[in-house]
Amino acid sequence: MRPALRALHAVTRPRSQLLCSRCFWKWGAIPQPARRTLVSAADLQFGQPLHETHPHLLKPGELTPGITALEYANRRAKLARAMPKGSIAILSSAEVKWRSGAVFYEFHQDSDFFYLTGFNEPQALAIIEKTDDADEYVFHLYVREKDEKEELWEGARSGVQAAEDVFNADRANDIKRVQHTLRELIMSAKNIYIDTPENRFLKPQNQRRSAVWNIDGVHDILQSAGAKVHSLRQPMNSIRINKSEAEIRNMRRAGQASGRAITDAMRQHWAYEKDLHAFLDYEFKKQGCDGTAYVPVVGGGKNALSIHYTHNNATLSPSDLLLVDAGGEYGNYITDITRTWPVSGKFSAAQKDLYECILKVQRSCVSLCREDAGMDLDKLHSIAEDGLKDGLQAIGFDMSAKDAIRTLFPHHLGHYIGLDVHDSPGQSRKEKLLTGQCITIEPGIYVPNDERWPAHFRGIGIRIEDSVCIQPESPLVFTTEAVKEVVDIEALRE
Repeated sequence: MRPALRALHAVTRPRSQLLCSRCFWKWGAIPQPARRTLVSAADLQFGQPLHETHPHLLKPGELTPGITALEYANRRAKLARAMPKGSIAILSSAEVKWRSGAVFYEFHQDSDFFYLTGFNEPQALAIIEKTDDADEYVFHLYVREKDEKEELWEGARSGVQAAEDVFNADRANDIKRVQHTLRELIMSAKNIYIDTPENRFLKPQNQRRSAVWNIDGVHDILQSAGAKVHSLRQPMNSIRINKSEAEIRNMRRAGQASGRAITDAMRQHWAYEKDLHAFLDYEFKKQGCDGTAYVPVVGGGKNALSIHYTHNNATLSPSDLLLVDAGGEYGNYITDITRTWPVSGKFSAAQKDLYECILKVQRSCVSLCREDAGMDLDKLHSIAEDGLKDGLQAIGFDMSAKDAIRTLFPHHLGHYIGLDVHDSPGQSRKEKLLTGQCITIEPGIYVPNDERWPAHFRGIGIRIEDSVCIQPESPLVFTTEAVKEVVDIEALRE
């Protein structure tokens, strides 16, 4: 282990103590104690913000916004406990995606990798090795080494020493040297947990772009290893599905900022979808988010009938409704909001009737987002369908056909949220919702231009969505700052 100031926090695994304040030994040409000098982390450069370099973004002890190094260690310990002895879990970072030539897309880290490491750079590999001791595991982290020439072009890297001293790896090394160790770990393991796409372990055509996956033979070793190979999805879902207090605070912060931005958008008159799209991108950041959680839907009039409409390039008519599905993220945690409001600022009679029908169901389903209600996502969806059928029939819709509600309400009522917009993929919708789980509630009605529906409702699309955290006796709504009552929406233009 490199000599460095490691931990001021106590954890259950003494040798994996965690940093609060960070400083590093700068070695001379000969690594002797007399040739060492202590260097403050604030004087160094890393591949992502730290408290010492960005105190305006992170508090002491935080490895990423809102999440401490101790919490990341606890997450790794939970995964290790979920695996039998003699197991390894292999997780890879996301890769830089290239738009054309040397032009890249904005980097976004793989969510599982980020959840366990807090490391926010590409070309990295994490291995959680469960030893034969039931309470022990080894955290391996392989990252890009510091390289002045590359960093001149691409920005700072954290490097191998920081993998140990900041990200608390038990064993760290240059990603270029991972092949031998990974081979040994795979061949000695009894169980291998991995969800990395197979092609990440194939030799790439362009080594410069994805040298991390230039690991000759690893694909064949995985296929020939005597170990059982398991999907990592289920154990990761089991620890990701229940959010910590810190995660909930991050999502509430994202919800507040996003809701305020959307309410500010309602106050203004918009002539073009693209202008509102640009406003939201800016306003999310201005309100405190790191950026947008997903490409927003800004659909005026009939464009709202496309559930994932993202062209956002049409003109807006004063007589139409405007559906906006947008949210920001904070510390990689997202919020998901949809609001629908009249472009003119005032609902027509038909628009108001349909909107109130959907809002009533949405409020009712949000109120059931508590553990003592005994709900799951499918039960909530069924309740929403029944409520919408009754409400639509009351305002003149013929709901007698079996396919009527599925035609008008074609998507599910909600999904899990967290680091991803659709968090914990594959998690069953039939499992009881428990305290700390976070979901969306988003009923919507999309009326096609079809003679089977009342003429004055045709071409209208309305969705109302909030991000909600399950609590023991009452829901915690992250997105209350985005107004949704008719009287409140109309009052914004008065």
